[in-house]
Order: sequence, then C-alpha cells, then structure tokens
Amino acid sequence: MLPGKSEIEIPREELDVTFARSSGPGGQNVNKVNSKVLMRWSPATSGSLPEAVRTRFLSKFASRLTATGDLVLTSQKYRDQHRNIDDCLSKLDQMIAAVALPPTPRRPTKPTRATLRRRAEAKSAQSNKKEQRRQPQIET
Repeated sequence: MLPGKSEIEIPREELDVTFARSSGPGGQNVNKVNSKVLMRWSPATSGSLPEAVRTRFLSKFASRLTATGDLVLTSQKYRDQHRNIDDCLSKLDQMIAAVALPPTPRRPTKPTRATLRRRAEAKSAQSNKKEQRRQPQIET
C-alpha cells in the first residue's frame, strides 16, 4: 500500500464502470472515443467496508450519494480510459482513507491558574474603569 492510502480493498465486482464521450483533451479524437469514466459504487450494500467505516462514510459523503445510495465518480482528466479508471480509483481510495480511522475524541482541558488570575484582573480593571466614569453619589 502507498502511504496515506486506505488499507480497505474494494473488489472490482462491486464497481460499475461505464464510459462516455469526454469533453476533455483529445483533439479530433474526442468525438470518436469514449474516454470519460463513470464509476458507480454502493457503499451502503458493500460487504468490503467495516460497519464503523460505512457509517462514517455515509454521513460524511451523504451529499455525494444519489437517491438510490450510489456514489458516482467521474474522470475525464486523461485521454485514455485506463488512466481515467485509475484516477477514479484513487479518488475513491482518498475518500475511504478520509473516514478509515475514527476521529480522535476531544479531551477537555482546564484553564491554568495564571489564565484564571489574568481574567479576574482584566474583569476587575474593566469594572474600575467603568466605575470611574460614573458621577459621584451625593449623600444627603
């Protein structure tokens, strides 16, 4: 595995790859060759994702899923299908790597004694400043 890549392998049978005409580079060849790659994958029904990773994936990328729950990735970056397929696979791998590890829980911390002291002094100074602005009270 490459560093930064996820350890989770998705079988090629779960991926539905189709091709279309690309609007990307290609010159005169662009109107004849289907080099754009459309890759569909259903993370909700995938057996290769652990349940915790599936839950994080579905919540993080909910806006990228279709109404049927499929993830659709496209690539028309290159002029040939194989490189565009590899580009889609790397996109998918990055998405899985982003949710593969659980987020580290936040440990609450307490403010230091010096911070509490400085805050109290600042509040006292502000209070004194405003008290000096008041008109003196005349006792009768």
